[in-house]
Amino acid sequence: MNKTLKYVLTVLTAGLVLMLGAPAAFAHSGPIKLEVTGDGADNVNVLVTYKKDGHPVTEILNATLAATSSDGRSFGPVPLRSAPEGQNLYHAAEPLPNGDWRVTVTATEPSKAHTTVTVKAGEIAASPVAATGPASVQERSAAQHAADEGAMGMPVKIGIIALVALLAVAAWIGLVRRNRASVRR
Repeated sequence: MNKTLKYVLTVLTAGLVLMLGAPAAFAHSGPIKLEVTGDGADNVNVLVTYKKDGHPVTEILNATLAATSSDGRSFGPVPLRSAPEGQNLYHAAEPLPNGDWRVTVTATEPSKAHTTVTVKAGEIAASPVAATGPASVQERSAAQHAADEGAMGMPVKIGIIALVALLAVAAWIGLVRRNRASVRR
């Protein structure tokens, strides 16, 4: 193998190693955003994203919820727990008592954030049709698609770029060899 070919293969291999290690460089940090809403029953949903790009926070969240009712009762502070419904969705560790509440969520990790909203808590009987209706299915489908895109999007893009780079180098090597062969004749 000639010296130029060895050099090109070394550079290509180093580039691929750097590209495959690139997802770590895309790790998020910085300020987070807390979106707090009532869940329609007796708890609160907290969706945690990065302010800069809106991507979900996948790091461990350290946050608490405290609330004051319109009639002066207080609730919490209680820790937030990861919800089974989503990667960056959290619920209060204890349900809110019935009533109108001014809810404050305070996060300390992965960065500090604080937000206050008003929610209504109470026992509501869910309609089976509402849970399985077409709109609900579409919302779940859209959410699943977004989660799949976020989870697999970057590795697929990196793989395509690496494949194109390999094909380009292979074509270049083939042209160089064919050119050298025709010069020698």
